[in-house]
Amino acid sequence: MFDPQQYKTTTRAQWEEAAEAWHRWGAFIESWLGPSTDLMLDAAGVTSGSRVLDVAAGTGGQSLAAARRAGPSGQVLATDISPAVLRYAASEAVAAGLENVVTRELDGEDLAVPAGEFDAVISRVGLIYFPDQQAALAGMRAALRPGGRLAAIVYSTADRNAFFAVPVGIIRRRAQLPPPAPGQPGPFSLGAPGAAERLFTAAGFHDVRVDTVPSPVRLASAAECTRFEQESFGALHQMLSGLSKDERSAAWTEIEAALREFEGADGFTGPCEMLVVSGVK
Repeated sequence: MFDPQQYKTTTRAQWEEAAEAWHRWGAFIESWLGPSTDLMLDAAGVTSGSRVLDVAAGTGGQSLAAARRAGPSGQVLATDISPAVLRYAASEAVAAGLENVVTRELDGEDLAVPAGEFDAVISRVGLIYFPDQQAALAGMRAALRPGGRLAAIVYSTADRNAFFAVPVGIIRRRAQLPPPAPGQPGPFSLGAPGAAERLFTAAGFHDVRVDTVPSPVRLASAAECTRFEQESFGALHQMLSGLSKDERSAAWTEIEAALREFEGADGFTGPCEMLVVSGVK
């Protein structure tokens, strides 16, 4: 039986643990997700003077990108359920000389922010992990001014994201986990054709559109990709939590072997496809 509150408690704990690694891999993550992030900010209409709410901001790479666009007359509020990742977001903003970034620990399904306060809401690879995506979208919509825009990055289908789907499949088999039921959170929960559009429309957004962004994961080797996912992907750690240390180690060994399929003369290129979903209040 899926327990959403326990799921969120575990998710917070996993991101508290993975925060340092996600930050350490930050340069790679920004290179990997840079094109989809740029498109997300375009779709959200982030420009000079924009007031931006970033939901599930993590260590804040996209928050900083939004802050640069918004400029000194704008502001970005970066929110996340994990205070550890937000500390990295805040320190990176200071290091970049960006004084228009504020961080706040908030549950993405319970956004305690003033109604109509923001011109844009963004969420990069966060919405897919909310147990109640409708509640999250309702809060994001309430935070927007009339005519404000929401844009989110999500994974497309599992078959187009083998770099992630292969580890998920191996772990699910080894941990004897059933496939997620419809409506449950997960990396591919909004990837099916029409799924994101229906969700956004049901939440009251109009002019909903979905743009596809090829986002191959390019690293030196399958071993490096395995290390990246092992250190940084809280969702995988959550799936592995019921296995012993030796069983977890065996799973990662199998994952690395399976990912070698995507190695070539130029290194590792893992299939990945992102969707940028956007709508207007």
